[in-house]
Amino acid sequence: MIPKELIKALRKIEITTNRLATEQLSGNYTSVFKGQGLAFREVRQYQPGDDVRSIDWNVSARMNETYVKVFVEEREMTVMLVVDLSASESFGTRRSSKAALAAEVAALCAFSAIKHNDRVGLILSTDQVEKIVPPMKGQKHVMRVVREILGAKPERTGTDLTVALETLYNVARRRSVAFVLSDFFTSGYERTLALAAARHDVIPCMLVDPRDEELPDVGLATFEDLESGESMLVDTSSPRVRAHYAHHMRALRAEHVKIFRKLGLDHVLIRTDQPYVKPLRDLFARRARRLRR
Repeated sequence: MIPKELIKALRKIEITTNRLATEQLSGNYTSVFKGQGLAFREVRQYQPGDDVRSIDWNVSARMNETYVKVFVEEREMTVMLVVDLSASESFGTRRSSKAALAAEVAALCAFSAIKHNDRVGLILSTDQVEKIVPPMKGQKHVMRVVREILGAKPERTGTDLTVALETLYNVARRRSVAFVLSDFFTSGYERTLALAAARHDVIPCMLVDPRDEELPDVGLATFEDLESGESMLVDTSSPRVRAHYAHHMRALRAEHVKIFRKLGLDHVLIRTDQPYVKPLRDLFARRARRLRR
């Protein structure tokens, strides 16, 4: 039986993200994500200006007139949601935890997909694969995907994006659009990301909380690593300590962004203290501008 709290959260996400997908992202989604290629539709008589390479010589010979093949873009796609469920995702000091934010962003992407008859699949991971939901169509399926994210009870706490990306590469055989939702508190995934990106349109979505970037001045405080369980006493009243922490975290993020740019991947930064629609809309707009060049 599904807990009442989960049903309430699912209903709220469904109403919010379904509306946003319709009002905010629908047109942008269509223009920046391509389907599987071209599909044959029909033959018609040759018209001046038609590419001679599209002439169907067999039909032309039978009809004693010149006919060309007409192709249309095969719009149907698969959208894969790769969601990091490691313990650090449960952290959040503002509107929501990073895990709850991931569920909302995933729902928005999924609703945008099904409005264009695309399939949606899910990979949940920590330092192991926790769950795989095969790609399917329809609103009922999208709600199952969101329920799996919100209601997940991971067996492990660590992060290993290599495992998630290897699974994406092996499970999704057809070229897919893959949104990778994580705070990227990990390393050593570059080679696997490159392999996945060679097959799929991979979009890293970096989830950030303000406290990931700066320490509050609260004097002596004990901080616990949610993934390893290790704790450390920190003097947050020291400007030097806070500055060192901020510099270290900025450097870590810059390293991830460097990897994404090196591989030619679009990426987006999504914060727990700010609306998540604008970063996604900006991402789609950047892609649209690049396609028009």
